[in-house]
Amino acid sequence: MGKYGFALVYHPDYVAPLPDAHRFPMPKFKLLQDLLLKDGVVEPEQIFEPELPSLELIQLVHTPKYVREYCAGTLESKAQRRIGLPWSSALAHRTRIAIGGTILAAKLALEYGCACNTAGGTHHAFPSYGSGFCIFNDLAIASRVLQHQRLAHKILIIDCDVHQGDGTAYIFQNDNSVFTFSMHCEANFPSRKQHSDLDISLPIGLDDDGYLQILASHLSDLLSEVRPELVLFDAGVDTHVSDRLGKLSLTNWGIYRRERMVLSTCKAAGYPVASVIGGGYGKDMSALVYRHSLLHRAAQEVYSTN
Repeated sequence: MGKYGFALVYHPDYVAPLPDAHRFPMPKFKLLQDLLLKDGVVEPEQIFEPELPSLELIQLVHTPKYVREYCAGTLESKAQRRIGLPWSSALAHRTRIAIGGTILAAKLALEYGCACNTAGGTHHAFPSYGSGFCIFNDLAIASRVLQHQRLAHKILIIDCDVHQGDGTAYIFQNDNSVFTFSMHCEANFPSRKQHSDLDISLPIGLDDDGYLQILASHLSDLLSEVRPELVLFDAGVDTHVSDRLGKLSLTNWGIYRRERMVLSTCKAAGYPVASVIGGGYGKDMSALVYRHSLLHRAAQEVYSTN
């Protein structure tokens, strides 16, 4: 299989019970897997299915009360509205599967050098509540699980979703073992930003070249400074010019160049990287799924040659 591991995160029985499914398209996870197989980006033997993580692992980050009430469907209505997604047992199950996928991707990255989840990036979830369509914070949970199991200690989170990873920043605000880097649109959700270890706020409408120049100016120095045992990369495609919730102006080519830059820089420096797809919102499902596939296409390019 070489150095490229691919972690599958998809629950085939799940259909999103959403009134506005074109904005929050849950079926994209299976469509993404199907596209990657059809285009030969991955082979079947590169696909790994995650296990359902225990509630105890989720509680390494989230409070037992919140985890228990959400999973049981007894969360109070105000807290449920803050998440922005209607509760169902299927959604609760898929949420846990997605966390399992990020945990698995992190472990595979340590083994193969790179692994990509086909879901994940729920970076707005805080320890005791969810927010912004994020229920549990998979990036934080994966970090804590690897530390708890003594597989890695120093972790760098590179968050390139268009929205600040405020939940992740809050969770690790007093923890030197996890360095949080968020590069996001300044005039976008959340209105109240948290303090990451390094925040880069971007102006509305920033294009490919401007975005990539800013990222390039920080990336190598960041790796040299932090010297992580593992990099977690949130590759949100809501930076795209046509994204409904974005406000930046990246093209498909710009997003692909971003993914290649992050992955190739990590590889050249010798740091394993586990990636999640992050946010992406649009009416054209096939276009959205293709944008998410750019992460995996870049990984196949970078890690298919030694």
